[in-house]
Amino acid sequence: MAKEQWGSRLGVILAVAGSAIGLGNFLRFPVQAVNNGGGAFMIPYFLALILLGIPLMWIEWTIGRFGGGFGHSTAPGMFHTLWNKNRFIKYFGVIGIFGPIVIYIYYIYVESWLLGYSVFALMGKYNGCTTVESMAAFLNQYHGLENGEHFHGISTAYIFFLITFGLNIWILYRGVNKGIETVCKYALPVLFVLAAFLTVRVLTLGTPNPAIPENNIANGLGYLWNPDWSKLGESKTWLAATGQIFFTLSVGFGIILTYASYLSRKDDVALSGLTSAVTNETAEVIFGGSIVIPAAFAFFGGAATLSFAAGGPFNLGFVTMPVVLQQLPLGNLFGFAWFFLLFLAGITSSISMAQPSVAFLEDEFGITKPRASMIFAIGTFVMTQPSIFWNGKGVIGEIDFWGGTVCLVIFATIETVLFAWVFGMDKAWMELHTGSDIKIPRVFRFIIKYITPTILLLILLSWFWSDLPGILKMEKVAEDNVPYILTTRLMLLGFLVILVYLVWRAWKNKPQGGTSNAT
Repeated sequence: MAKEQWGSRLGVILAVAGSAIGLGNFLRFPVQAVNNGGGAFMIPYFLALILLGIPLMWIEWTIGRFGGGFGHSTAPGMFHTLWNKNRFIKYFGVIGIFGPIVIYIYYIYVESWLLGYSVFALMGKYNGCTTVESMAAFLNQYHGLENGEHFHGISTAYIFFLITFGLNIWILYRGVNKGIETVCKYALPVLFVLAAFLTVRVLTLGTPNPAIPENNIANGLGYLWNPDWSKLGESKTWLAATGQIFFTLSVGFGIILTYASYLSRKDDVALSGLTSAVTNETAEVIFGGSIVIPAAFAFFGGAATLSFAAGGPFNLGFVTMPVVLQQLPLGNLFGFAWFFLLFLAGITSSISMAQPSVAFLEDEFGITKPRASMIFAIGTFVMTQPSIFWNGKGVIGEIDFWGGTVCLVIFATIETVLFAWVFGMDKAWMELHTGSDIKIPRVFRFIIKYITPTILLLILLSWFWSDLPGILKMEKVAEDNVPYILTTRLMLLGFLVILVYLVWRAWKNKPQGGTSNAT
């Protein structure tokens, strides 16, 4: 079975950028910024980008291309190629499949909300919700958390979930070139056009309410970007900035490893990785920082905006923004642009989360693309149900924590140490520059070997010491939610055990535990 390849260099750059550009760019980033010192937040943000984000981007592009040359498209096989004398290292690579699936099983449901709200905006279904309270009730009714004039039960939300889920599987079924690459080639340009369209409209709002002249776009931008220097002394600001960089660049998930595995050895990874990172940062800093918070400030003022931001990104995206956009001429059109922009960002990310699992089944078990896609579909469909029917019980937050925080930092730490210390920095640096169109400054050689793994280890050890005991004891979980959280943890643990078994089974019949003589 011939290994898949990207159709063009632009295609792989857009696919990786599409994986990175997601809901976090337009919702999570502005919330993190406004809650952590505004402009001051950008100092640890850009330091994390230079010391963690870009190095990890290059590490994952390089490992992915290297492992792809040995017929592996996922972390277990790639980790084995980096350290084939250690028969256990491939099991640590399981995290690179487990993490993306864990995020996928709730992300796909959130993504379906965006499709639903895109339709609702065009239909004018929420036009009567002119306050944040009424819009919040609309959202709760859509989720089936309460009944009311708009929805009775969860049936409407479930229909949009089925449509979104089916669309994702269809794209995976079509493969890397005809599916993922084609979608990203069209979706990313449309996404940027919609983002620019909304940004221009927000920046030209001026002072929506002349009776309150201080509530204007200029002050809204200042509210987001003026630095609160006192926040730099708080550890949570630095941790928030670091976490945002992980999320925004999609590093630490194992996704880029899979995407880069479809490159040939002569394909550049240095410039391509940097280009995809710059594309993502443009979407996040320029567009993500110019829409939600300034618009909310201009209509509601600073105190209310801070309250909205404290309520989380969903509160801003699904409650505050539709109320704001309704007050504009052609409000339904702007509402559609907002939600469809987020839907495109969501689907280019969700298909990237799914691809490592499909690739693992293809590479290590010789299963065909259609069959692998169907196995993935059945498994994840079952695992998605708790996010849908136990929404409001803390399940989505629990799943996101283990998949999007714990797995992310652990996996990034392991791959960095493997790349720089086990594989060796001399070989790693040479591999990174093979086929490269740029010469990376040598200071990054020092950063990749010493700074990046040190920061990751400190974050990991700090978390294990200060947070893990309380989390395991569910100290902050509401008593009524404990059975749901416990069941969710057992489901995730069971899935992890299954993946470990599959890796063991895949390598059982391979000579000497593997096929690579890379090291």
